[in-house]
Amino acid sequence: MNTDTPKRSALTINGRTLSFVDFGGPGLPLIALHGHMSEGMSYADLAGRLAPDWRLIAPDQRGHGASDRAADYSREGYVADVEALMDHLDLEQAVLLGHSLGAINAYQFAARHPERVTALINAEGCAELGLDGTNPLAFVLNLPDATATSREAFVVQLGPFAPYLESAVHERPDGTWGLHFHPQDIYDSEDQVHGDHWADWTGSACPALLVRGTKGGVLSAEQAEQMTARRPGTRLVELETDHFVYANDPAGFANAVRSFLTSV
Repeated sequence: MNTDTPKRSALTINGRTLSFVDFGGPGLPLIALHGHMSEGMSYADLAGRLAPDWRLIAPDQRGHGASDRAADYSREGYVADVEALMDHLDLEQAVLLGHSLGAINAYQFAARHPERVTALINAEGCAELGLDGTNPLAFVLNLPDATATSREAFVVQLGPFAPYLESAVHERPDGTWGLHFHPQDIYDSEDQVHGDHWADWTGSACPALLVRGTKGGVLSAEQAEQMTARRPGTRLVELETDHFVYANDPAGFANAVRSFLTSV
């Protein structure tokens, strides 16, 4: 387990702050990208389980956590943030791990910068999604975007969403409380992550691990099999949990990641 204290730092990209957590340690660098409505600290448990062999670095992606909102939530924007973070850390190469939105960001970065990614870990990131035009995160537009004077008061405002989003309630710099993201940003970001990304998924040749949740995950069994077959060097692991594989089966996910990284 990692006994280092996580260190929060930030870099500035075109006047916008990108915050990240470095869990420290002497291990090889692994950059972990979270999904929508999550944040870098969600990888704290995984960082501990992979230490001391791996030094996990997790940004709060644009519009999430302690990072600033962005002017756009395009594919190009997310990928550019990963490049800026690696340059800031003087990392020529790293392993990239991502969940959901973060997984797509990771494999798209690998497709554009294959020389910088030594291995790829995709947790529930589809090669094609949203082609029917629906936005499964439309419910976020019903969430409160205002703040409250206390954590308890804001949780009340969440109503039926409270059990799922209470952990996303943070104190703002002005002392008020609210979500660490803005609902409209999440909706827009989800819209822009939709598409046919097969060319990006198959656009890099480094070893890859694909992790699928079998109990209500976003990635279907059929698409996972296709993703494994169409990208040489990809290993598929299925866990008996839902879409949030690393949060809801932390031991199983960490074991799969550790086994994969040891083999490559």
